[in-house]
Amino acid sequence: MPIEFKHEPVLLKECIQELNIKSEGIYVDGTLGGAGHSSEIIKKLSTNGKLIGIDKDSEALKVAKEKLKNYTNVTYIHGNHDNIQTILEELSIPKVDGILLDLGVSSYQLDERSRGFSYMGDATLDMRMDTSSGITAKEIINTYTQEKLAEILWEYGEEKFSKQIAKNICKARNIKPIETTKQLVEIIENSIPKAKQKEGHPAKRTFQAIRIEVNNEIEPLYQTIINSVHCLNQNGRLVVITFHSLEDRAVKNAMLDLQGKCTCPPDLPYCICGYESWGKVINKKPIIASKQEQEKNARSKSAKVRVFERCDKN
Repeated sequence: MPIEFKHEPVLLKECIQELNIKSEGIYVDGTLGGAGHSSEIIKKLSTNGKLIGIDKDSEALKVAKEKLKNYTNVTYIHGNHDNIQTILEELSIPKVDGILLDLGVSSYQLDERSRGFSYMGDATLDMRMDTSSGITAKEIINTYTQEKLAEILWEYGEEKFSKQIAKNICKARNIKPIETTKQLVEIIENSIPKAKQKEGHPAKRTFQAIRIEVNNEIEPLYQTIINSVHCLNQNGRLVVITFHSLEDRAVKNAMLDLQGKCTCPPDLPYCICGYESWGKVINKKPIIASKQEQEKNARSKSAKVRVFERCDKN
């Protein structure tokens, strides 16, 4: 059976426009997924242009290869965009003209219940985007301390009942290991007052938090943005889609630091502080989806796009 990778690319038109694609340029899709964005990038490239697709989900790569099978100027990499500098070095590519990062989890991964991302149905607690390595959700749920679990649920999921959920997880695992999504959902539902379970599924925030912890989605992000800009040619652009406030904050802070700021007194005729700048933030406020897109694609409601263009100060 072929893999069915359902994924509606978020802010597709806006992202392609902000990349400022040159027909003979080299572009990186650091989160290739089902090639939703890449299928539009490749259309704008000539045969002399090149697309590099990176994804840590091997199933996503299979789908992308099938979708882009008619193009010979695509290189597929099973890897993590956090290692973009190393990946490009291994490909003997010193600089690229644009990088796209679509962060978060894909619709396919959420819908593929055997992966353990979804709180619907029943599956082994896994949640790894790269199933070949790393800690699983089951290991986190069964080994982290109560305090650590509560911290993760609050920080990554903004779960108001984080302490109670963590307490009940520890109680349950003392009786028997928590191994499935259904077991975890039941614990969460019993930890949140019924009156507070009216807005969306009660397990949504907890599952998001555990997924972020499993895949280490936040901690390296600031440095990933820095590294990505260092991989750009002059006037090359980095376009990043975030879906979580912590993601957006890390991306925003990295871009502002890359842009730099002159600290000279305003009355000086020219700059003498020698501040370092790698370019400029293109959009001071993030680009968000239109009402029409939000109605069509629920995932786009929390999406924010930030853009940075490399143009060194000197």
